[in-house]
Amino acid sequence: MSQSESALFQPVQLGELSLPNRVIMAPLTRTRAINHQPNALMAEYYAQRASTGLLITECTMVSEGTSSFGHDPGVYSAEQVEGWKLTTEAVHEAGGRIFMQIWHAGRAAHPLLNDHKEAVAPSAIAIQGETHTPEGKQPYTVPRELTQAEIQQIVKDFRRGAENAKAAGFDGVEIHAANGYLIDQFLRDGSNKRQDEYGGSVENRSRFLKQILDEVTSVFGSGRVGVRLSPLNSFNDMRDSDPVALTKYLASMLNEYDLAYLHLMRADFFDQQHADVVSAARSAYQGHLMVNMGYTPDEANQVLQTEQADSVAFGTLLLANPDFVERIQAGAGFNEPNPETFYTAGAEGYTDYPYMA
Repeated sequence: MSQSESALFQPVQLGELSLPNRVIMAPLTRTRAINHQPNALMAEYYAQRASTGLLITECTMVSEGTSSFGHDPGVYSAEQVEGWKLTTEAVHEAGGRIFMQIWHAGRAAHPLLNDHKEAVAPSAIAIQGETHTPEGKQPYTVPRELTQAEIQQIVKDFRRGAENAKAAGFDGVEIHAANGYLIDQFLRDGSNKRQDEYGGSVENRSRFLKQILDEVTSVFGSGRVGVRLSPLNSFNDMRDSDPVALTKYLASMLNEYDLAYLHLMRADFFDQQHADVVSAARSAYQGHLMVNMGYTPDEANQVLQTEQADSVAFGTLLLANPDFVERIQAGAGFNEPNPETFYTAGAEGYTDYPYMA
């Protein structure tokens, strides 16, 4: 079977969207949003990659003063909504579909990146290690434990983020509940030591995500909302005592919403935790399962053919190859990603990767 006939290039229904292929662009932080403002360069970057079945934007702040990267975009102001319209219009003109990933960094937000605003989290436990700040590498700070009233305000911020994403023309949103950011900090028992109804049992730890889902799906409709999970990933000093049980619980909980998809990261960036969370999710989740993390096109095709998942999200390969879909179909080689430009500014290593000759 030729690449163009492979399972990757079979159309699929994803919630309310019909996708022409099952190649998804994973959310990738690129720090080109100077002062958190989306811009024309970002619009060019996403539109270049519009032949994928679905584009998912980089993590986008729903609350002001919660930056984890310095020049990550936001969606909490009218100006940002206007800036994002450049991206949605460019992507749609190129024939693509795009979801915004909405996000709160929680304890991964450093005060030096946020006008000295204190970081917050479910519990007052700092990330072990250092992060990049305007004053060089600095240790993460101990976050302040959120009050229940503050939790409810952040739930409202996610709703406003969804409303603003809709106003900016996005086809839907992905709720970022992965990689050690705020929702994930609630979900996993290594970072959530609360004694109230947001801590303890897996049901309680999932309450924050559930409340966000209730609000966000009421804005977009559940068929235009996805959720990203990373139950194994130790990035941002994360761990859980039973990631498989957590995966199964969350997958079953998400069944209640009839979402566009569940986006699952299959492994750990740092190779510290190991388990088969994909099979756990597949057995428990009744909707569209999207998988991510280190898949080659050949492996992705095999995963789809054997129905282990319904679509596959690609990260750095797609970052470096604007015509990634066409290269797979042609059996062509790929540009090598340049990590030195992942988090810089400007077009270099962003919009200047070459297309096939």
